Amino acid sequence: MLCPYSEELHLPLCQKVLYRTIGAGACVAPFFPFFLPIPVFPVTDSITPQPSEEAPAPPSTPSIFRHTSFVAFLLARLLAVVAVQVQAVVVAWQVYDWTRSPMSLAYAGLAQFLPMLVLLLPAGDLIDRYARKPILAMSWAISGLCSGLLLWLAYAQPQQGWVSGVQGIYAVLVLFGCARAFVGPALQSILPQIVPREQLAQALATNSMLMRSSAIAGPLLGGVLYAWGGAELAYGLCLLCFALAVPLLVMVQVRPVAPGLVTGSMWQRFGAGITFIRNKPMVLGTISLDLFAVLLGGVIALLPIYAQEVLHVGPEGLGALRSAMALGEVGAGLYLSIRPFNRRVGPVMFAAVAVFGLANLVFSLSTVFALSFAALMVAGAADMVSVYVRGALVQFATPDDMRGRVNAVNMLFIGSSNELGEFRAGTSAAWLGTVPAAVVGSLCTLGVVGAWMAMFKPLRRVNRFEEAF
Repeated sequence: MLCPYSEELHLPLCQKVLYRTIGAGACVAPFFPFFLPIPVFPVTDSITPQPSEEAPAPPSTPSIFRHTSFVAFLLARLLAVVAVQVQAVVVAWQVYDWTRSPMSLAYAGLAQFLPMLVLLLPAGDLIDRYARKPILAMSWAISGLCSGLLLWLAYAQPQQGWVSGVQGIYAVLVLFGCARAFVGPALQSILPQIVPREQLAQALATNSMLMRSSAIAGPLLGGVLYAWGGAELAYGLCLLCFALAVPLLVMVQVRPVAPGLVTGSMWQRFGAGITFIRNKPMVLGTISLDLFAVLLGGVIALLPIYAQEVLHVGPEGLGALRSAMALGEVGAGLYLSIRPFNRRVGPVMFAAVAVFGLANLVFSLSTVFALSFAALMVAGAADMVSVYVRGALVQFATPDDMRGRVNAVNMLFIGSSNELGEFRAGTSAAWLGTVPAAVVGSLCTLGVVGAWMAMFKPLRRVNRFEEAF
């Protein structure tokens, strides 16, 4: 039986509900491909057409790839994501290879986190008030400059010594963190200006799946390039990718958007979002669970140490380990797109975070590469399930007039859990040792799950996404 037809996004009503459940700005876009618009026959008064009448042809949706601007944007973003992934692997390996100190990895994460912390909110406010494409192009150009500086440091390091080289890398990472503070909000905001509204879901699905795939291939490519030609070859590719991404972005045609009504100062608008989150336990518990679970239990920053000193696999193995979590995320996303659920969503979310902690614990204790790879895949899959539930709960619990500010706070928390989590992991490894630090972090994640289940009982008991409002 056909779904009643909905005018919003030209989707059937059942797909419209799924679209609202996930939300256009949520981090669960891998589930969109199976929610794409399908041909819908107009509903008539009679079940079958009269013999003398010809059945109406179903309306066809043009392919998203017929939009040259979207294709150019997709290629530009693909190049930029590959460059970021390759650069992340090479920087981590190079810094630890030069210093053999876990604290050096902690400082690398802190160098990127601090400028993002300072600039993320002003960047979001700036992007809402000015043209987004020039801001994104300038941010990618600065990122390319960072790749060029890293390339120069890789060539100059033998003459300057590793101390000057590492300090130079930290300085470049600060500049790179400044650029990333503008890239994230700009990318989230510009896509609706490129494609028609009725094809936005299809564009989001295509964009997200391609980005997830590049998150798998990028680290692998970075490890292989470092093994073949050293840091110079890898940084050279990053510079080339950014150099190609900027002119491709310039080719993209975007529809102008009238600036919205701005009331109060930037800090007053941000404070209103904080107040809403504090007074909404469903949103506060969901966002803070992600923050502390990843902040305390993440092991990504320790992968260079595990690759060199525990698993003995070299830079290619490091690239594979960094790709393992993304591979698990994609697999879980494809499964959930086929069999989505809307029952016992609260307990499922807590269970997924607990599995994330247990998988990281297995990785922490493993000395076999295959087991470590599998554990990271399980952690990635569990994280994707958690992201699916968290993103939908936040979208349902947040009214439209507060959505932008709540998402800004959410982005700040996500950035804190990732970059600041790298600093936490590095300092813990320097104080406790690599394996004990990873084990303690995994146990802390399990402790966070238990504490949040006790503190946020409505979140633990929520059954359907619609109950979050």
